[in-house]
Amino acid sequence: MKQEYAIGIDIGGTNTVFGIVDHRGDTLYRGAISSRKHTKVEDYIRELHEALQPAIEQVGGIESIKGIGIGAPNGNFYSGTIEYAPNLIWKGIIPLASMMTEKFGVPAALTNDANAAAVGEMMYGAAKGMKDFIMITLGTGVGSGIVANGHLIYGHDGFAGELGHTMIIPNGRLHPGTGMHGSLESYASATGVANTAREFLAERHGQDSLLRNFPADEIDSRVVYDCAVQGDPIARDVYEYTGMILGMALANFVMFSSPEAIILFGGMTKAGDLILKPTKEHMEKNLLPIFQNKVKLIFSELKEADAAILGASALVWDMKPSQPM
Repeated sequence: MKQEYAIGIDIGGTNTVFGIVDHRGDTLYRGAISSRKHTKVEDYIRELHEALQPAIEQVGGIESIKGIGIGAPNGNFYSGTIEYAPNLIWKGIIPLASMMTEKFGVPAALTNDANAAAVGEMMYGAAKGMKDFIMITLGTGVGSGIVANGHLIYGHDGFAGELGHTMIIPNGRLHPGTGMHGSLESYASATGVANTAREFLAERHGQDSLLRNFPADEIDSRVVYDCAVQGDPIARDVYEYTGMILGMALANFVMFSSPEAIILFGGMTKAGDLILKPTKEHMEKNLLPIFQNKVKLIFSELKEADAAILGASALVWDMKPSQPM
């Protein structure tokens, strides 16, 4: 029987990464192009097609490709469209899945990037064999994918699972991208960590800190992490505070879907126990007794370099006959 492969594509605001993946989750080829080079999406797809052609030929031609999976901001699984994505240069509603099918000649499925990560984790990573879990992506923003009874929750319109935009602190910190106040993403993202550090430095103006060696606009989550590892008290308090907010939010999520596990993924997880311990402590503290000490809080097992490609490619193996053709 001829080996089948999947193309996985992850579209970010700056770059698009792509690769060809086999059934075992091995990435045989990977590449990248700019997401911002072409103002016309047709030109972008043309460049993507050209960049993938040599790899497609290496695995036996387009006949060996079962389909294309795409993770993208504001990606709608039901319609295969990207809808009003604020960080992409193509505006409005883009029928990307059908356009990709037309160009490549194989079925294409599309969802948002966090949902794609959840599908990848279920197929290749820490959630293998789980039927109920929540994936939380902690990066520049906070994304999520919710799996219940073995199925990703899309909601009636394809946009379910925006847990990063749930309100955690009433009338709290402004989220510039949405205009909302007090959302989880405002605190638990890499951007949120940097903002918390700046706030703590201003509030504790008399306290020494390694963070004061950096101009305010140069303080990012990496700087906070480096200072925390060196024992800086303000940097460590930033993680304690971030973990408290995230733990409170996760407690709400546990009580809504009773998952077997919550899986954390993304650049923020590099902080390890600095973020995991306070998050776990405050999650358990805010749970009803019937939910306490039942839910695993673990880090993703996907290699970060391949995770976006794997997550997108996993959509292909889960394709139904009704997927866009």
